[in-house]
Amino acid sequence: MPEGRESGIRNEDPGVELTGTLLAFDFGTRRIGVAVGNTHAASARPLTTIDGEKNDERFARIALLVNEWQPAAMLVGLPFSDDGAGHELTALCRRFANRLNGRFKLPVMLVDERYTSHAASSRLKMEGITGREQKKWIDQYAAQQILQAYLDEPQAAVRAGRGSAHE
Repeated sequence: MPEGRESGIRNEDPGVELTGTLLAFDFGTRRIGVAVGNTHAASARPLTTIDGEKNDERFARIALLVNEWQPAAMLVGLPFSDDGAGHELTALCRRFANRLNGRFKLPVMLVDERYTSHAASSRLKMEGITGREQKKWIDQYAAQQILQAYLDEPQAAVRAGRGSAHE
């Protein structure tokens, strides 16, 4: 495989099965979208958007969410180019996932997030939210898409912090 290219995510630990409440994150350098879902209902919903660039503030907000929702695990969307290649944000998302795991001592799974922003935008349009109005909602709806993708196909995710050919 050419250097810098990734084939997406492959679950190299298929024995991992998460049950209960899950929090999902659509990580960005300016905003983090958050969604909540439950494996028993197999459904996800947008929760909030964390604005700001300071890590201390971001993790303080996440700590409040973890306290409130008591998740069994967390999911982080991992962005790839259309051709499966990783890029700068891919590495930042991996670092964010590892920090979540280190701070909260919960399993953190990585989920391929290609096309989630497009799907989130389409969903918002269906709800009558268009153009610039979408800005405050798009990240949490993308997080919902990430979480729903996991609920629909959990074997496609991989645990953060585990070594693999595509890290």
